[in-house]
Amino acid sequence: MVKVRTFKIKNKLGIHARPAAKLASVSSQYKSKISLARDGQNVNGKSVLGILTLACPYGSKITIKAEGADADEAVEALGKLIEEKFGED
Repeated sequence: MVKVRTFKIKNKLGIHARPAAKLASVSSQYKSKISLARDGQNVNGKSVLGILTLACPYGSKITIKAEGADADEAVEALGKLIEEKFGED
C-alpha cells in the first residue's frame, strides 16, 4: 500500500531540529518506508539530518509518502504532528 499526502508547515519557525527529530521519531515507529519531499528533493523520513536538509520554512509544503502495510497510519500520525505545529506556536 502506498499513501501520499502534502501538508503545509504551520509553525512559525518551520522545520528546525526539534520538529525534525519528532518527525523522524514518529516515522521510526512504523514498518513502512517513509520519505519526505520538498521542491523535488526526497529524503528518508526516519533521518533527522535528511529532514533538516529539506529546509522547510513556515508556509512551505512538504509531501509525505509511505509505502508498506501501515502506510495509512504513518501518514496520518505525521500529518497530525504537522497540523498541531509540532507542539509549538
